[in-house]
Amino acid sequence: MIPRYTRPQMAAIWDPQTRYRIWFEIEAHAADAMAELSVIPKAAAQAIWERGKNAKFDVARIDAIEREVKHDVIAFLTYLAEIIGPEARFLHQGMTSSDVLDTCFNVQLVRAADLLIADVDALLAALKRRAFEHKLTPTIGRSHGVHAEPTTFGLKLAYAYAEFVRAKERLICARSEVATCAISGAVGTFAQVDPRVEAHVAEAMGLMPEPISTQIIPRDRHAMYFASLGVIASSVERLATEIRHLQRTEVLEAEEYFSEGQKGSSAMPHKRNPVLSENVTGLARVVRGYVMPALEDVALWHERDISHSSVERMIGPDATVTLDFALARLTSIIDKLVVYPENMRKNLERLGGLMHSQRVMIALTQKGLAREEAYRLVQRNAMRVWQGEGDFLALLEADKDVRRHLSPTELKENFDLGYHLQQVDALFKRVFGNSS
Repeated sequence: MIPRYTRPQMAAIWDPQTRYRIWFEIEAHAADAMAELSVIPKAAAQAIWERGKNAKFDVARIDAIEREVKHDVIAFLTYLAEIIGPEARFLHQGMTSSDVLDTCFNVQLVRAADLLIADVDALLAALKRRAFEHKLTPTIGRSHGVHAEPTTFGLKLAYAYAEFVRAKERLICARSEVATCAISGAVGTFAQVDPRVEAHVAEAMGLMPEPISTQIIPRDRHAMYFASLGVIASSVERLATEIRHLQRTEVLEAEEYFSEGQKGSSAMPHKRNPVLSENVTGLARVVRGYVMPALEDVALWHERDISHSSVERMIGPDATVTLDFALARLTSIIDKLVVYPENMRKNLERLGGLMHSQRVMIALTQKGLAREEAYRLVQRNAMRVWQGEGDFLALLEADKDVRRHLSPTELKENFDLGYHLQQVDALFKRVFGNSS
């Protein structure tokens, strides 16, 4: 985790103190279940809770023990014995390290998903507000970066809104995917621990029992989780890239908020750069980079190896922390985005009406021309506009072959901007429902 791109709530999930607290709760809940099953004394389970529930774990001490024993869970259990006393011998009965590690990791991923879902909700609120603000603000749509036909800036934002609704659904599914618990012992057979212990711990930790584990929780669950984060990161980058293009000087239809006192360049005082969108673009690439290691963690040896462990110690915190930061930053960008409707209008008119070419072609076919011939007539006039030879409507009106089929009035009717926006309400209703 890089402090520059880390927010406190998400960082807290991955803090060692949090991790050890979750480990303790897993062990203590398991002890409760074992006590109920008369596997350990009830007084021992009670002592474990009483002496550990308010403990502030000494991370340095646990690290020191681990340097000696070379095993993180044993180091923790050794430390618990120091603060709990003789009753600590009843901890971890029939359990294996993965029972603690995997269940804890899933608790952390679930908590991280909850924060990410809240992040997406905040982004959706900003997108919806700005979409309705610019619902009928006309702008040119572009394909291949080239002027196509008119749209509205509100529709651009509605498109992003629908995309992040899907992102939220993916996060909810990803959360469900990893919300499982395994307390099944060595190689997952429950030979040394009763399945009822697992059920108790799962309920206490807000998880579901893993249907069948092999000493570890299956890593296809985690692969899907991180793949979902990668897809969401791509959606973040798509919207950020759109903003970067719109802020280009030659376009300047929208730009990031530039605060008083902000500097855009160390060399050029005039600069106002889309640095936040560029930052978000880079962070999205990092999140996607963690997807492949998660996929490769699925294929482990037999019932368990630990080749996934080092991977997950890195990608768990880094992927969730980075996406959390990127989503929050993107929300701020959208919330404060400066929009220039007048520049959108200028760009709409920049090509002298070429955006209406399809309507004219269709009108000619409706007059009886073959589509290929209609296309040829419209294109030959459009190419002259590209070469700076005049206005599209004027050229069409002067073209005898076109005039043979369409009168000046009929031609002008096909240059109505409002025609392109007639379905905006219908599209907004599809996206936003009755709130549109």
